Amino acid sequence: MISLINKWASFVRFSHTVFALPFALAAMAVAAREHRGWPGTRTVLLILAAMVCARTCAMSFNRIADRKFDALNPRTADRHLPAGRIGLAGAIALCALSAAGLVAVSGLLNALCLYLSPVALAVICFYSLTKRFTDYTHVFLGLSLALAPVGAWLAVKGAEISALEILQMLVLAATVVLWLVGFDIIYALQDYEFDRTHGLHSLVVGWGPKNALHAAFLAHMMMCGLLLAFGLLCRFRIAYLIGWSIIVGCLVLEHWIARRRSLDWINVAFFRLNALVGAVFFTVTVAEVVFQGGFKLR
Repeated sequence: MISLINKWASFVRFSHTVFALPFALAAMAVAAREHRGWPGTRTVLLILAAMVCARTCAMSFNRIADRKFDALNPRTADRHLPAGRIGLAGAIALCALSAAGLVAVSGLLNALCLYLSPVALAVICFYSLTKRFTDYTHVFLGLSLALAPVGAWLAVKGAEISALEILQMLVLAATVVLWLVGFDIIYALQDYEFDRTHGLHSLVVGWGPKNALHAAFLAHMMMCGLLLAFGLLCRFRIAYLIGWSIIVGCLVLEHWIARRRSLDWINVAFFRLNALVGAVFFTVTVAEVVFQGGFKLR
């Protein structure tokens, strides 16, 4: 049983949930600020279930849509579908069940989440098709990931959300989009030659690796500006500023690795540093919410 669970978890790269989950939980905490970041056990569990369903649907759809390209790419040929460890029918069933799960969980949260769940499903699945026709595929992936904090915020507040909260939520969503654009461009360096020769699109293919890296760095610097603006909008103080400084350092190190090291280092920059970015953001945001501005510069 454990080996079966591990097989399906690795099929959808469940470990990569660390990228979206911290931002979703941080958004949940800010939305539940009046209750020191805890909207109730039921809501928290439903948000986690929605996250799992959404990501499982998105990743299984991605694997299904890209299975022929994965089989041709030496870096991805050992993935479950091209290697035959999971059948196409099973992957389709998982995708459909997780989509249905997201709709069901959204209905248990509130009416607004239920009405928006089909839109969310369309966005997170559409990304997998964008490499076939646009160099800006990274933006679509960013939009998909940005739905996590938006969904968590709306799960807590529903339609009873103020204008300031909408602004905070949108700034956080834009921050996530730019963060994803930056590190996904770096990740796409690994597939530059394959994508170029097989007619797949990305900014790395369209602009060349050097120019694409410049775009990635610009995206991350804009992200840092919006991240600081989010903290100011939320009236966060010293803990958040410390976390923000750590995040800036992580992003600078990531770009240094992408420029100075071999492609074998890309996974270090992609996974470890960006997982740290999410963890730091979650930690300092929750600290500010729980202690209600108790961290002050003296």
